[in-house]
Amino acid sequence: MSEAFSIAAALPHIDPKRPLLIVDADEVILKFVHGFDRFLRDQGLFIDLVSYRIHGNVKRLDDQTPLLNVEVTALLEEFRRELDSLEAVEGALETLMRLRPHLDRVMLTNISPAQAVHRLRNLEALGLDLPVIANEGLKGPAIKALAAHAGRPVFFIDDIPHNINSAAEIAPDVYRIHLIGDERLKPLLPPCEAAHLRAEAWHDAERFILEKLAEGGH
Repeated sequence: MSEAFSIAAALPHIDPKRPLLIVDADEVILKFVHGFDRFLRDQGLFIDLVSYRIHGNVKRLDDQTPLLNVEVTALLEEFRRELDSLEAVEGALETLMRLRPHLDRVMLTNISPAQAVHRLRNLEALGLDLPVIANEGLKGPAIKALAAHAGRPVFFIDDIPHNINSAAEIAPDVYRIHLIGDERLKPLLPPCEAAHLRAEAWHDAERFILEKLAEGGH
């Protein structure tokens, strides 16, 4: 199963003569926190968005007491067993479809291969045909490996600054876009200095990508 969601499995979908967009899943294409909060509320819990993290912020609805980290981890694992019902971030689907004629697209997401099966089903239900790459840890090495097989330019979109920083360090020629899809989460993270663009919405990312493609003659 792991090979099905590897970089090697994605390479046949990447044309060495075409630009490439590498895009994250949670809070970029899919509303993970929104879906997780809905899951929690069915169990008398909720996520209190006071910082850009989940551990420490899951609380009981009745008395507002936080759950232990080990309890939150167990809930996340339960929720992630079936990642096939998340809603799309506003503008994500439409933008990805409009960009399709201009570049190849792959999803690079930090989940297990087992979880990737459900994530792929989620994408298919939304009408997206992106190859899913199950990554672990910082994304810079995977971005470099993918970019080595693509044309130019290459773009990377993520909501987590340390992934953007990793890309800047390891694959500095890749254009980096910082995008947070959930309006509630945007104030919790400052702009990432290593990003070429802090996109307030998908239309900002689309405009930036099309401008860079035009500069390269695409």
